[in-house]
Amino acid sequence: MKFDKLIVDKLLQEDEDHLSNSIHTPLRPDAFELSSDEKIIIIQEHVKSILTTLGMDLNDDSLKGTPLRVAKMYVNEIFGGLYPHKEPKASTFKNSYKYGEMLVEKNITLYSTCEHHLLPIVGKAHIAYVSKGNVVGLSKMNRIVDYYAKRPQVQERLTLQIVNKLQEILGTEDVACIIDAKHLCVNSRGISDTASSTVTAEFGGIFNTSEKKSELLDFIQLDTTF
Repeated sequence: MKFDKLIVDKLLQEDEDHLSNSIHTPLRPDAFELSSDEKIIIIQEHVKSILTTLGMDLNDDSLKGTPLRVAKMYVNEIFGGLYPHKEPKASTFKNSYKYGEMLVEKNITLYSTCEHHLLPIVGKAHIAYVSKGNVVGLSKMNRIVDYYAKRPQVQERLTLQIVNKLQEILGTEDVACIIDAKHLCVNSRGISDTASSTVTAEFGGIFNTSEKKSELLDFIQLDTTF
């Protein structure tokens, strides 16, 4: 198979950099020209090629369905958050009860995929906001985390995307998100440090004050074991 040298050099440079220069997930303009079914067919063949190259016998009963399973998983499940039509509809409601303190949704289970090695990121997200007149359903915050997590990601970008989306929905800068997650690209390969986790945070508006940051951290650390 012949490769364009410029493409190879660019890919190698990107692997070295491990950097992203935008809060937006890097998608090509033609990202959605193929249907989901067409993508599954193409990815299935690529997965088959990878396994064959590794020396696996795809005639084996355990392996022969793997390429299709992986392709369906990529398109319909773990990378399903790439599709705009899957973005959760997050209707807001008037804060008629005039609740003026922070609302915290903590320990939101998070499953994502590291875009550098395509290995899992597993952790918890904690979200807080102070209403400026609108509130959003609690489960919608979980769905927003899940939507942005289900794509090739870096944790920093994921944290920012969650905050920006909720700021847009709620019409306020007073939104914060903290994520604590394990990256299997660190835990299961390379340095293989199984104990380490990565913490990222984005504090908007009022949460930039030391008082509100401290209050949020106190809320997160409350024992809510039932």
